[in-house]
Amino acid sequence: MTETIPSPRFAALIVAAGRGVRAGGEVPKQYRKLAGQAILERTTARFLSHPRIDEVLVVIHADDAALYEAAVGGQPGLLPFVTGGATRQESVRRGLEALAERGITHVLIHDAVRPFASPALIDRVIDGLAASDAVLAASPVTDTLKRADAGAIVSGTVSRDNLHAAETPQGFRLAAILDAHRRAASAPEHFTDDAGIAEWAGIPVRLVLGERSNIKLTLPEDIEVADTRLRMEEQLRAGETRVGTGYDVHSFTEGSSVWLGGVEIPHDRKLSGHSDADVALHALTDAVLGAIADGDIGDHFPPSDPQWRGASSDRFLAFAAERVRARGGVIVNLDLAIIAEEPRIGPHRDAMRARIAEIAGIGAGRVGVKATTNEKMGFIGRGEGIAAIATAAIRLPFTEEDA
Repeated sequence: MTETIPSPRFAALIVAAGRGVRAGGEVPKQYRKLAGQAILERTTARFLSHPRIDEVLVVIHADDAALYEAAVGGQPGLLPFVTGGATRQESVRRGLEALAERGITHVLIHDAVRPFASPALIDRVIDGLAASDAVLAASPVTDTLKRADAGAIVSGTVSRDNLHAAETPQGFRLAAILDAHRRAASAPEHFTDDAGIAEWAGIPVRLVLGERSNIKLTLPEDIEVADTRLRMEEQLRAGETRVGTGYDVHSFTEGSSVWLGGVEIPHDRKLSGHSDADVALHALTDAVLGAIADGDIGDHFPPSDPQWRGASSDRFLAFAAERVRARGGVIVNLDLAIIAEEPRIGPHRDAMRARIAEIAGIGAGRVGVKATTNEKMGFIGRGEGIAAIATAAIRLPFTEEDA
């Protein structure tokens, strides 16, 4: 009979028992907030949402139970916290002892104040444990390293060859690292991380590529930079508002009506143009296209192309609106100013708003139409033509191509 080998079970052990005095503030840094959310909550969420992590346990300081509950009390899936000891080393050992009682086979030990570990990084550490009892995420050192004496005088340059900056998570076979921690508890050495304890215990530690964005929040400026970064990322994920402007002008010629804003207005002349010369819709089309940086009306509907001779300009604005929707965007509002001595715009304003809204696929409450004269000045003041100025505000999802 073939013996069934149990599947590995992975846990994340989040170390949050420190005081974080270098970061300043009224509470330990793991409970400080980034973009309105506690650092610890952001860190635990990374592991709770990872499909390959079975359980998440946090080790906290004995005085921090209330802070802990306020920070992560609403997160489902966390194991009951474990109280840490006087040192990080003792706190980790207590966490490992608690996990050993739950049938965990592998553990990823992670600093509470590294809230940016990506799913890909977690995967690399887990994958590395298939061939090793200990895995260290680390990034190659790229800065020039200098050694200085007690008087802050440089005494030499340190070679960067084969140097790496250690990060967390650090992954281990639980039985191996727990045994090493138990033995190290009585050792005189001071260990700064769990990979160091594994090295001391004779466990080969395999490197996997870390991430430079996986920073440890140690100093006040670290938290400030991270807060700014997260707020910007959240704004971009929510989308961005863009604004475009459009301007067009057409002269009068012989005719019996004027097309403005998609509405035909009786008049003793008409506007001259290759299409129906709707100066208002032309300006709006350019405003929408400008908001998405997609050229202008002449790029898409060149006057040299005979197919657009006499065309209804609603096709142009509808095209621009569809270009916005194709990119996952929405038109927030359209604002139009018509400059003309005649005909009178006021009696047709509501009809224009309704028609523009219909063409653009938005509510009439998002369309503004107003009119003014040119106070008898210039070609418009002399009644030789009509001009229009338009503004379009749109909301677009942010993409890396737009960066």
